[in-house]
Amino acid sequence: MHSKPKVLWIDAVSCYGCSHSFYNYPQIKELLNKIEFLYHPLLPSNEFKIQKSDILIIEGALKNNFSRLEYNLIELISKLIKFSNKVLLIGTCAVYGGIFGEGVLFNKDEKGKFFKCKDKIISIPGCPPHPEWIAYAIEMLIENKKLLLDGENRPKEIYSYTSHMGCVRNEYFEWKVDALDFGTKEGCLFYEQGCQGPYTHSSCNKILWNEVNSKPRAGTPCFGCTEKTFPKRNLFETVKFMGIPANIPLGVSKRAYLTLAGVSKSLKNERLIKRLIDEDN
Repeated sequence: MHSKPKVLWIDAVSCYGCSHSFYNYPQIKELLNKIEFLYHPLLPSNEFKIQKSDILIIEGALKNNFSRLEYNLIELISKLIKFSNKVLLIGTCAVYGGIFGEGVLFNKDEKGKFFKCKDKIISIPGCPPHPEWIAYAIEMLIENKKLLLDGENRPKEIYSYTSHMGCVRNEYFEWKVDALDFGTKEGCLFYEQGCQGPYTHSSCNKILWNEVNSKPRAGTPCFGCTEKTFPKRNLFETVKFMGIPANIPLGVSKRAYLTLAGVSKSLKNERLIKRLIDEDN
């Protein structure tokens, strides 16, 4: 009989949001039966000690002179990475630094303290990441299946999309019909409400939260929480110059965007405009 893969989940500087997201995975009991938790800060597990693990999961950011479990946090993470076969970074704080400090792999745009360990690291950014994303990465690792990763060590299965893909408001985006308030069912949230969907690598509008929803579906702009730029200043604002977004959506040239935007604005879509007006009334 084969022993279960041994998993050690360490909390760095965090709010435990990623752990709580993981608890909402519908098949969490089945997944937990496939692994042995050597340690988890919240789930029932053994008393913490430095030991070998098949998968080291890190939740939270790094910070100098910060202690965790009676160890210096940076020194602790360094030892645990050496003793692990694979490292799973859960959440934007762990990957990029997020709100609290430095990331394990990156420090925003710069290489992080443990970038040299890149070959054994998988990144699952998000604030928090969707529970399906976390479970997918764990399942792939414990079954020894190959994860196809992008340049920032994110699984392509999850992060090759943008949040914009699958958004129910895409037609409004294409025709430049804007929602002027939060909570509306109609209108695009990009131009006037600061939606980060066109810049954000995630599958939030394909793998829905609680299997039914996403921020844009609820009338709230995407915050771009999977990106190294999160949280950005002026969260609910799209910076524009003469009506043109300062940052063009990913994968689109500026010339192509300006051409399409000009055509859309000149033609107008009276059907979409009427729907937006009807909702306001």
